[in-house]
Amino acid sequence: MDVAQALETIGRLDPALSAFVEVWDERARAQWRAVDPGLPLAGLPFAVKGRSGIRPRSPSGTGGARTYAARRLIAAGAVPVGSTSVPGPGTYWQTWGLGAHGPTRNPWRADRTPGGSSAGSAVAVATGMARLATGSDGAGSVRIPAAWCGVFGLKTTNGLLPSPDRTGLASAGVLTPRAADARAYLRCVFDSPAEAPVDLPLRAVWSPDLGFAAVDPEVADVAQAAVDRLVAAGVVRPAGPAPALLDPADAWSAVRAGRAAAGTAVREENDRRLDALFAGADVLLTPATPNRPHGHDGPGPDVYSTAMTWVFNLSGHPAASIPAGFTSDGCPVGLQLVAARGADVSLVEMAAAAEERLITVGP
Repeated sequence: MDVAQALETIGRLDPALSAFVEVWDERARAQWRAVDPGLPLAGLPFAVKGRSGIRPRSPSGTGGARTYAARRLIAAGAVPVGSTSVPGPGTYWQTWGLGAHGPTRNPWRADRTPGGSSAGSAVAVATGMARLATGSDGAGSVRIPAAWCGVFGLKTTNGLLPSPDRTGLASAGVLTPRAADARAYLRCVFDSPAEAPVDLPLRAVWSPDLGFAAVDPEVADVAQAAVDRLVAAGVVRPAGPAPALLDPADAWSAVRAGRAAAGTAVREENDRRLDALFAGADVLLTPATPNRPHGHDGPGPDVYSTAMTWVFNLSGHPAASIPAGFTSDGCPVGLQLVAARGADVSLVEMAAAAEERLITVGP
């Protein structure tokens, strides 16, 4: 896919999906024509999360992590085609998006949200409107839309890339059609090798609920079936019992509100349990979300789509979502992979190995 094809696809699909806030048609075409063909990502069309995605810094200070990644991609020859939707004002739940054509719609089911807050980024990648999209993840904002749109999404190790988030919860992320496609992001954005070979089978621990979450039984079953296929294929082998972590909801909320001390006990205990887990395992596997994509009126009272993700924003571990399958009503389910802190490159390789056995057809 080149820039012209991406822009054509946006023009054809976005009025119905509303993944973009702005499309930079003329600017993208001019940049594409001028790009040095010798650059590693020459002409690769990508989307940036939110209006602040390639500005030096947004007035609210929320664009820094995305700005850094986007500028590194541009320096490598990639071409930004537009800014993607994020949640609009008026609700406290953030697993949705608001684009130029109204609420952002899930490409698998138009009556459902694609997740968020990297809503439009996931939809753009899932439908071929971009080859890659930047995101940021403070509670699951990359992994949730990746899971619900059937694409790959990575939250990097907290603090590994620049972020203006003073709480330390948010880190940069990327969405791509498949895990292997994220290697290009790693090559250009990380100051590290783009590939780190992993030995199979991976030592894996499976947890359907992390010891505290109320998970939709069918979502758990789809994720469990994916793990079973990985075991049968020799990609993973069981490496211990499921961890029982403490519910991070109150601790996450306290840290986000600037009361970090109030969450210290939960964070320290979960860190201790996770350190023990990764002393004997390569990867932790869970459902990426406790629920399937909800309607555009929200997830319902007391439903936290972040229940399986935000614990790793507190702990800082890199985490990713890969497509695991579908519920009976046609909603994608994501399998979350979590690795040791700093093992981002290895995590992408683990995800790529798993995806070879779990590949699904796009919308």
